[in-house]
Amino acid sequence: FSGFKEQGNAFYINKDYAEAFNYYSKAIDMCPKNASYYGNRAATLMMLYRYREALEDSQQAVRLDNDFMKGHLREGKCHLSLGNAMAASRCFQRVLELEPDNSQAQQELKNAESILEYEKMAEIGFEKRDFRMVVFCMDRALEAAAACHRFKILKAECLALLGRYAEAQSVASDILRIDSTNADALYVRGLCLYYEDCIEKAVQFFVQALRMAPDHDKARLACRDAKALKAKKEEGNTAFKEGNYDAAYELYSEALTIDPNNIKTNAKLYCNRATVGSKLKRLEQAIEDCTKAIKLDETYVKAYLRRAQCYMDTEQYEEAVRDYEKVYQTEKTKEHKHLLKHAQLELKKSKRKDYYKVLGVNKNATEDEIKKGYRKRALLHHPDRHSGASPELQKEEEKKFKEVGEAFSVLSDPKKKSRYDSGQDLEDDGMNVGDFDANNIFKAFFGSPGGFSFEASGPGNFFFQFG
Repeated sequence: FSGFKEQGNAFYINKDYAEAFNYYSKAIDMCPKNASYYGNRAATLMMLYRYREALEDSQQAVRLDNDFMKGHLREGKCHLSLGNAMAASRCFQRVLELEPDNSQAQQELKNAESILEYEKMAEIGFEKRDFRMVVFCMDRALEAAAACHRFKILKAECLALLGRYAEAQSVASDILRIDSTNADALYVRGLCLYYEDCIEKAVQFFVQALRMAPDHDKARLACRDAKALKAKKEEGNTAFKEGNYDAAYELYSEALTIDPNNIKTNAKLYCNRATVGSKLKRLEQAIEDCTKAIKLDETYVKAYLRRAQCYMDTEQYEEAVRDYEKVYQTEKTKEHKHLLKHAQLELKKSKRKDYYKVLGVNKNATEDEIKKGYRKRALLHHPDRHSGASPELQKEEEKKFKEVGEAFSVLSDPKKKSRYDSGQDLEDDGMNVGDFDANNIFKAFFGSPGGFSFEASGPGNFFFQFG
């Protein structure tokens, strides 16, 4: 039998662990009561990272020989690798009973103690929702307990709760490759999908986790929230499509209360509610909702676009330009470039003289309304009307009178008006509005120079009289 053992040893020395395993197994088959054969096979299985099987072999070895120091040491190492620090400590203490100055056992005992310490810290961290702390503790613990699924799952769950979905998915998938029925890993995979707004797929994983472990509380609660969120969001979408905006607004608001931790879905819900708000002409509220969506997801282009449109509608052009710039930096499309250019032009237009405002008419005013506006404002600010006022006021009114004339000269000329409306006057440095005389416009509008006069009717009051 020792022939098989010797061959096994030779393969082990040459690091051909698969062959070493085969020969040690043959030796065990021939002599099932030999503790050292199990010990050797345990060592080989450890080199192959098959710690559960290695644990069984090392336990069998010490059952056969309770004084087999290497057997206890290997059992302890297997327990440690699998994250069972308490059991590992007991094994290393047994080694130290047999060999008080075994430096390996002393070191491994310290490792076991530090794992227990990290577990405690992680538990406190999780309760306080300090998920970064938990990830840190689990990384430290996994240095000694490399094969511990429990630590990996806790780390993956916290990565998911921190929004680091790709890392969390990768940890959970690695475990599922080894153990496809691991309910915790199925739950974490579902959690990542749920937080990435793939709610339907997430529910499938939660259901699978519950099939493997019917009393898995976290999976049950997550499954309930996911189904409720999906249903409420869809109800809101349906109401919106049917044009029932008030109902849609309420439904999105209700959906937002279901799970504050689901950042991605909630960002979409805020953006959806903002769309409804803008339809209901609640523009400031819509802007606020977009801001909340962006706070949850800084890369959410749709929310920036929606907010920029609301800023345009409320004539907050600087804010609109800022949002469109952000969008254009993220996605350099033709459409986004056009939206940015349009907002920049509106911003420029908002900073020049607003001739419509000067005449007291709106931007869609007809030719008649523009004339009426001019008549009213020109009479209001005509210098003759203010001849008895202080020099400062006279100067102010004269300036306004000129502005009224300037506004009328532009808005009453179809060519100039069209260039003013489209902002071309800004593109090519103005339309040369300086070549007009406010008095001439006034005369042309009201007839011959002797045809009118301002007469006093009491202090500071004037009326306009045609001759």
